[in-house]
Amino acid sequence: MLTQNLRMLERNGLLDRTVHPTVPPKVEYALTEPGQGLRAAVDVICGWTHHHLDHIERARRRFDG
Repeated sequence: MLTQNLRMLERNGLLDRTVHPTVPPKVEYALTEPGQGLRAAVDVICGWTHHHLDHIERARRRFDG
């Protein structure tokens, strides 16, 4: 599953993949410029979630109760 996700991100131009011909094989991944922009957007969403987590958890308990 991890490999599939990494390949999808590479296909979409969000990651660069470098394979080093060593034994055992070594593969490095790096964010491209668009990937770095996406990371910044995701960081904002994560910050919003962290800020509102108490509210979210209370709403879930009310809903599930």
